[in-house]
Amino acid sequence: MIELARGAREAGRVLGTLPGSVRAAALRAMGAALAARHDEIRAANARDLAEAEADGLAGPLLQRLRLSDKTLQYMHDRLVEVADLPDPLGVVTRGHVRPTGLRVMRVSVPLGVIGIIYESRPNVTTDAAAVCVKSGNAVILRGGSEALRTNVLLADIMAGAATESGLPAGAISIVRTADRAAVGELLQLDRLIDVIIPRGGKSLIQRIAAESRIPVIKHYDGICHQYIAADADPAMAVALVVNSKCEKVEVCNALETLLVDAEALHLLPTLAAALHAQGVELRGDARVRAVVPMLPATEEDWHAEYLAPILSIRVVDGVDAAIAHIAAYGSGHTDGIVTGSLALADRFVAGVDSASVLVNASTRLSGGGDYGQGAAVGISTDKLHARGPVGPEELTSYKWVAYGNGHLRE
Repeated sequence: MIELARGAREAGRVLGTLPGSVRAAALRAMGAALAARHDEIRAANARDLAEAEADGLAGPLLQRLRLSDKTLQYMHDRLVEVADLPDPLGVVTRGHVRPTGLRVMRVSVPLGVIGIIYESRPNVTTDAAAVCVKSGNAVILRGGSEALRTNVLLADIMAGAATESGLPAGAISIVRTADRAAVGELLQLDRLIDVIIPRGGKSLIQRIAAESRIPVIKHYDGICHQYIAADADPAMAVALVVNSKCEKVEVCNALETLLVDAEALHLLPTLAAALHAQGVELRGDARVRAVVPMLPATEEDWHAEYLAPILSIRVVDGVDAAIAHIAAYGSGHTDGIVTGSLALADRFVAGVDSASVLVNASTRLSGGGDYGQGAAVGISTDKLHARGPVGPEELTSYKWVAYGNGHLRE
């Protein structure tokens, strides 16, 4: 692990100095290389899937592990989209000339070496490599044991294409063992690795945050809410709730709790019917169940990140009650409002302290691609160093640069 991190550190020193055009060309070459070896990747993934299923891996995790043709195309497209983004390095974010003539600038620079520790989803392998290369950071990947063959092959293909395009060896590397002890070793290398980003279940993230000597960008839960205001357009409300919950139930920005204004109770039967049609189990408070029969919601339901076709529903008395519920039970990930009032929307946006707050939009849109970042290595609910989708710009820091002409401190 030390040798792996040393190689990444050396690569990072070079990578951050390369022109943006070189890094962009490498990303396009990485995408082309993945497309050329499509069948080989699918075969490796099939072997991982067969073993994971035999070992009893849960259904949602199996779904995340599976690489379809659509997912592979997505992975290729993300590399190209990130390549086409503006270069996040060398950007002067602040600058001025002092009365003495000293020119002072604050310029964006890479963080250095990023360790990404994740579970199940092989597309994280390509997203992480894309975001890190674009931002001039070397990346050390450590995927879950259930996807070891797939992830190692993906990383090797991208690393080969990257070095052929002029990036230093070690710019993209991967931990090639399933031994959990490797993660423990990695988390102690604070002199070689600058940031750790975990992406997976709550237990994984808690372990990493507890053990790491390296700063961690993290999120624990995606307890996402949608508030249906009294003036919400009925058709829009139904469409947004169904999409937020059902488009993909096993992801962190899927809807988990629906808040319905007491003045919008007439929408409950239509909402419930649309959700039932998608196979969603509903759990409601007493006021909800007085309108539509369903299972009772308990206190635990308001804290739940189901990652499954289950939705809790609560009636609230106005926008302030919705904000209070989110403050009490939310995870600071993604929360939304459906309303026709700009004043009400602005009040909700100001009052909800989450990484993403959406107005009349599905919670499923709170991601790097939909926000125009091309790709993201995760969604942070922290406030330091990054918040929300972590894309190329979020993996930069800055340094101060001053140009003088023999200036001295008086």
